Amino acid sequence: MKTNFFFKKYDLKRFLKSFSLILLGSVIMAIGYSLFLIPYHLVPGGVSGLSIIINYLFRLPVGLIIIALNLPILLMSYKFLGKKYLLTTLLGMITSSLLIDFFNEIIRLPKGTENPLLASIYGGLLLGLGLGLVFRGEASTGGSDVIGLILNKYLGLTVGIGIMITDFIIISASGLVFRNLEAPLYGYIVLFISSKVIDLVLEGWSFSKMVIITSSQTDQIANFILNQLNRSGSALKSRSLFLNREGEIIITVINRKQLFELKNFIKKVDPQAFVIINDTYEVLGKGFKPIYSS
Repeated sequence: MKTNFFFKKYDLKRFLKSFSLILLGSVIMAIGYSLFLIPYHLVPGGVSGLSIIINYLFRLPVGLIIIALNLPILLMSYKFLGKKYLLTTLLGMITSSLLIDFFNEIIRLPKGTENPLLASIYGGLLLGLGLGLVFRGEASTGGSDVIGLILNKYLGLTVGIGIMITDFIIISASGLVFRNLEAPLYGYIVLFISSKVIDLVLEGWSFSKMVIITSSQTDQIANFILNQLNRSGSALKSRSLFLNREGEIIITVINRKQLFELKNFIKKVDPQAFVIINDTYEVLGKGFKPIYSS
């Protein structure tokens, strides 16, 4: 009985957290559409982009068009992503679509700016932030979001890049409909910014760097990392393919400020060292984010 109660309590807490993220993300998206994207007919791609085009041609509410066009895509999401994701996608799609019409058709928010370039920039920021939060709530708003998540799941592409590939053709087509070559150009700006913001929300900002060092002076470098930078790492046995000799590789994770110090030290003690530096979006453990808080 106690175990069942624990799981019910945990599931309820997780649902409330997910729903809060979906609702907040949907509100941000809807405001972005109403203030910046719809007034300037900025097409961000996907079903929402098609809905803006149809809204331009027939003056139908954007949100209701999104719901109508998403029905076949929801069937696709069930086939590829399962029943649970179908329900969360339905929740995210309906919530965001109704909020778009609420802000655009009922409240009738005014234009956020008179400059279409600013509209594309800030529209892309709000769209990416909203979508990223919806994704973190384990949901989607349908359309190319679903296709992006499918590509992420099966091909390993980031969600943002998956959406970018899917949306490119739709944005290009907007120039033909609006008979304006600038329309797709602004649309590409929206797509680029929103894709980058989505990845930022999902993966986090890269404040840490993973450094892989191959050197003949590994003892000095390891001592510098431990005592001067107050960081740890791992030393792995290795064999140089070029020199055909045994050695060690040091792997460590440091913050951005420490990277400059480490590079200068390596340059001083071993100018011939081979160093690989990668962005690290999340580090769990001592000196970084505690494991239990993830």
